[in-house]
Amino acid sequence: MERRKLEHRIVTDGLIFPEGPIAMPDGSVLVVEIKGGRLIRVLPDGRKEVVAHLGGGPNGAAIGPDGACYVAQNGGFHWLKEDIFGVRGYDRPHGRAHDYIGGSIQRVDLATGEVTTLYTHCGDVPINGPNDITFDANGDMWFTDHGKTYDRKMDSGVVYHAAADGSSIREAVFPLLTPNGIALSPDEKTLYVSETETGRLWHWPVTGRGEVAKKAWPSPNGGELLGQATGYQRFDSMALEASGNICVGTLVTGGITVFSPQGEKLEYWEGPEPYCTNICFGGADLRTAYITVSGHGLLIAVDWPRPGLPLPHQR
Repeated sequence: MERRKLEHRIVTDGLIFPEGPIAMPDGSVLVVEIKGGRLIRVLPDGRKEVVAHLGGGPNGAAIGPDGACYVAQNGGFHWLKEDIFGVRGYDRPHGRAHDYIGGSIQRVDLATGEVTTLYTHCGDVPINGPNDITFDANGDMWFTDHGKTYDRKMDSGVVYHAAADGSSIREAVFPLLTPNGIALSPDEKTLYVSETETGRLWHWPVTGRGEVAKKAWPSPNGGELLGQATGYQRFDSMALEASGNICVGTLVTGGITVFSPQGEKLEYWEGPEPYCTNICFGGADLRTAYITVSGHGLLIAVDWPRPGLPLPHQR
């Protein structure tokens, strides 16, 4: 595996634990602020505009078939303040917020900032802590429910599939241990999910609308292990290259790990701090990687060696 340094430029700073970057056609980048509870538009010159106040802990975002922004709302983290990584009062998420509002999927009208809650439950089962979200070409969403850790308990994680209009939701994969990033292969025949605490990358064949083929035991979730972290690393969210390579935000050591669709670990890009949480691709040729450096509150840009995958409904 090749190791490289992320030679980056800062697009903007002063964000309040950003995640979920979306590169927009006008050159701006949308990000959610998990601690700030907001959806922010970062303009090419680094200026920031508040699109919507979301509350709780908005954790991931994607553009849907109607051009709106759909947000994975985790309901809120508890935060610790520590003097680490050369930063005084560094914010670190830790467990469920004391004022936890419950997990949900929110829809934001980008023109007006109006926020609508689409899903809080799947049947009688509450959605505990949505983390990341992606759309397929049909206009349906797939999203991870990372769950919450509180007291001495930890929720089991889930992957859900749902309609963008709020009309239907179903459980696609259960159980998972802290599922985080989610993405589809270029042909949408494979679903990828990363787990945070295990540092594992799983995949399943997509066999129908909201359906995946599952392996029998000893797979804990019906998936097949594609790759895993090196040593003690934790995985966050992901984006795909046009070639199908999977680029996973990597915590603890801080960077981006790149896997081939066959599971070969191709590259590790070392970032500026342990919380390199999320990546998306933008620019005219999709060769600009926008990465959220959450602990320092940064959005950075990197000239990527290969183009990213064009996402449906986004360009």
